[in-house]
Amino acid sequence: MDKKNEMLNLWTIIGLIAAVAAVVASVTTAMIVIKKKEKEERELQEYIDYSIQ
Repeated sequence: MDKKNEMLNLWTIIGLIAAVAAVVASVTTAMIVIKKKEKEERELQEYIDYSIQ
């Protein structure tokens, strides 16, 4: 019974680490997408400003 509990604890820890890694990856991806979109909007606005002048 003790060995079963140890394996359960091990898989629980592995699962928690995997869940944290997934959350971190999702947040990082979202930040990259948002920054890229902001950069594209800024470049488009600069292009429009220069083309009007």
